[in-house]
Amino acid sequence: MTPTCTRGCRPRPHAEPLRRGIDQFVPKPYALTFASELDAPVASVWDVVGTMAGVNEELAPWLRMTAPLEAAGMRIDEAPVGQPLFTSWVLFGGVLPVDRHYFKLAAVERGRGFVEQSTSWTERRWEHRRHVELCGEHGCTVTDRLTFTPRVSVSGPLLSRVVGAVFAHRHRVLRERFGGRARRL
Repeated sequence: MTPTCTRGCRPRPHAEPLRRGIDQFVPKPYALTFASELDAPVASVWDVVGTMAGVNEELAPWLRMTAPLEAAGMRIDEAPVGQPLFTSWVLFGGVLPVDRHYFKLAAVERGRGFVEQSTSWTERRWEHRRHVELCGEHGCTVTDRLTFTPRVSVSGPLLSRVVGAVFAHRHRVLRERFGGRARRL
């Protein structure tokens, strides 16, 4: 039996082109990786990068992240895993709010690294894996692997460039502080 069409009804075009059109609005994940070989031992580097003060040192002068008093002095090794930690304002120039970040650690390897799985106003999903490992006799390598999915698909290319610039800056700051070089992956 063939469906009948009443007044004003038109045959429906195949739905596949419509689906493809909608797919362009579904946010896609982005992945970035940065690594630096530093001229300092793992423990010395971890003492800095494992704190909010160290994070803000890496971000300065372009950005700063806030933390509640109870978390401001917390070492990442001491932070609870698998539950929300705190909410942070991301401040451009240290004053202008540009994002709101909801921190949650998925894993911490004491003195070596962490996996952060958070969200923010701009990112539906944010995963930051930082690992600090021995490199040579006295140095170490810091590797940041980032995977994020923007909340709004059209913001993806811009967010990817901004996140890339921020982490390139963070690694420059680490190399200036400890000495070292960028590592190609």
